Amino acid sequence: MDTHKINTAQMNNLQIAEVPWHRLTTPYGRGTKLPQLISNGEYAAIADLIEHQGTLWQVTPWVLLFLLRNMHTRNSDDITLSELELYHAVVGALDMENAQEDSQKSVESLTMLLDEKYLWPADSDPEEDELDWEEEEARGYDPVAFWSYYDYSYRLLKQALPDFESLLQHHADSEIAEALSELVQELRKF
Repeated sequence: MDTHKINTAQMNNLQIAEVPWHRLTTPYGRGTKLPQLISNGEYAAIADLIEHQGTLWQVTPWVLLFLLRNMHTRNSDDITLSELELYHAVVGALDMENAQEDSQKSVESLTMLLDEKYLWPADSDPEEDELDWEEEEARGYDPVAFWSYYDYSYRLLKQALPDFESLLQHHADSEIAEALSELVQELRKF
């Protein structure tokens, strides 16, 4: 996968409300509820919306951006097993896609994925969305955009590796420490 770093200065200024969640898809519709789920730390519900059967979705890199952004400032006791399971699910999907990486290209920046051509209509209803999914290539799922969801999710997790390593060094709970250790090992392999 592309090892270029994400423009963190640009991304650090992006606020969660600036992402058009209502125009980005999950396996179960639009991502409208994600800001509230992120705010409430509902990691199991979030995991269901960003990864499904080894597939990552339009919302995935954005969710990771906001979850991982300030991980280094968090108390190690604040990390939960369900949050780590969310990251494991994404890493598992990334692993499945690795075989295709040589022929794939990503958009130049994460914010390009918020260009109008990738976003779903703001004012459509679920029935219209269902018809859009039946198209040969659903909006925002052309090969470049689709690969970009994987590539930028990978980049965000890879950039967070030092934070995961630090949490691992400071964590006492054996179940959490084991999950952190597995995550660190997987990310080091990429």
